[in-house]
Amino acid sequence: MALDLVRDTAVVLGNLDGTPRHPERFSRRFVEHVGRARRALGEQQLPVIRVHDLRHTHATLLLAAGEPVKVVSERLGHASATITLTVYQHVHPGMGRQAADRFAALLDG
Repeated sequence: MALDLVRDTAVVLGNLDGTPRHPERFSRRFVEHVGRARRALGEQQLPVIRVHDLRHTHATLLLAAGEPVKVVSERLGHASATITLTVYQHVHPGMGRQAADRFAALLDG
């Protein structure tokens, strides 16, 4: 059973048998848990977090770590990498400098 979850088509937030969870039910439970955590910690200590925010965090961390945009785009289910580049362009500002440094290193041999 566990090996069935290790495949390219596996649902990230699925049930243990690999089937998709009902999105509204999952979101509602997530909001309840975040609300409890915020009350326990103090609401100023933990911002409001939506399930969709986890999706953005996932994509941002992968892009910042150098994962190719095409791979991240496929993981998100975007129709094209252009959509991913448009939504996550804020991740790339410092990457221009990294690219210039890499190119300079290539020229230096």
